[in-house]
Order: sequence, then C-alpha cells, then structure tokens
Amino acid sequence: MTSTPVTLITGGSRGLGAQMALALARDGHDIVLTYRDAAAKAEAVVGQIQALGQRALALPLDVADTAGFPAFVERVKSGLAAWGASRLDGLVNNAGAGAHASFAETTPAQFDMLLNIHLKGPFFLTQALLPLLADGASILNISSGLARFTIPGYGAYAAMKGAVEVLSRYQAKELAARGIRVNTLAPGAIATDFGGGAVRDNVELNRFVASVTALGRVGEAEDIGGAAAALMRPGAGWITGQRVEASGGMFL
Repeated sequence: MTSTPVTLITGGSRGLGAQMALALARDGHDIVLTYRDAAAKAEAVVGQIQALGQRALALPLDVADTAGFPAFVERVKSGLAAWGASRLDGLVNNAGAGAHASFAETTPAQFDMLLNIHLKGPFFLTQALLPLLADGASILNISSGLARFTIPGYGAYAAMKGAVEVLSRYQAKELAARGIRVNTLAPGAIATDFGGGAVRDNVELNRFVASVTALGRVGEAEDIGGAAAALMRPGAGWITGQRVEASGGMFL
C-alpha cells in the first residue's frame, strides 16, 4: 500500500457515505467519493476532508448504469495520477436507494431499481475497479440489519442486501490470493434522510426503534462512519469474509 491510503466511497455526498468518508479521512485516507446528483453536497464533503488535511475528489457516478463504469474508471485513474498515485487501497460500496412496499405490492420496476443499485452495480463496479485495487486492499460492502431481522415492507430491499452478503464472502475467497479483504457492514436503523428520513423525523418510529435497541437509542450516521473506519484499519487485517452489524443491538 502507499504511505497515504486512497479509498473510494460510492454515495459519499451525504448520510452514511459522507460520515464514512470523514472518518476515513481522520484516519489518514485520501478520499475519492461519488455522487449521482448532489454535486454541491459532494463538494462540501470534499471541503471538509481537505480541512482535515487530506486530499479529496468528487466524481459523478450512477451505480445503476454499468455501461458508464469504464469511463468512470478512467476518471478515477486521472484523479489518482494527479495525486501521484496509481492504486486504490480501499473501496466502500455504499451508494443506495430505498423502496417501501409489501411483498404483494412490489412492482417489477421497484425490484429492478433495487437490483441495479444494490447488487448489480456493486458487483460490476468492483469488477471494473479490480485493476486499480492494490494488493492488500480492503473492500467494504454496505448491507443492512434488515438482512437479519424482518420489518414488513422491506422484502425486496433486504433480499438485495442478503445477496450482497453472500457475494462478499465469495469475493473474500476469490480475491484472497491478492491479499484483498472483503467484509460486509450492516447498519441498523439510522437517523438520516434515507427512505424519506422516517427514522430521523417520525417521533413515534424513532421511539420504537430505541425501544428495541439494546443501547437504547437510534443510530447516527457517525456511528457507521466509525465502524467503517475500524474495519478498514490495518489492525483489522485478519478480518475478512465477515458480516459486521452496527445496530446498537437492534432486535437481539
């Protein structure tokens, strides 16, 4: 690895992605983050990372559009070259979108949207970035507590995350020859704008989540940022192929 590790985080303009980017920057990582539409928010995160003394670059990316991946990889190469680097030491597949619908009411369009963003996108983006990943790099795929416990209305979303967890184990096995570690981080309910901000803004829902969480509160984006940074540290170098849930003990 380079003396200054470089990590790419998808969906880094807000919420969990932004907090993961900041936590990793505090650990000394330079950051490439992606955004789909929120360029101004992404640049604000870049500014925060630079204020921490690290380099940062924001690039547009639609993870659902696999046809755009080759051009994206070239933009990453150019960005790294401008820093005098040629490799990524970390990759966090975080970008996501939600859809709330019962099993009976889920539409093919909703299913395909979730499939493309949460499974097909990370699968083929990681594949496309393999030549840029350094030997000994770390990959972190973001799942969800919903892959373990069930809340009606999230079946399709959770199914994609369950598939991501299986994929992570296969990646960990197949990429191990290069010393690349692959783990899954599964957040519980977090107070962000994800899914319309229900966990954050709905007082009744917030109170319910706290009541079924061992640590007695709803999670914050910073909780997930810290967990991601911990899994990416050299001290976690013997952890691979694992699912780590950061939910404060939700539904134990």
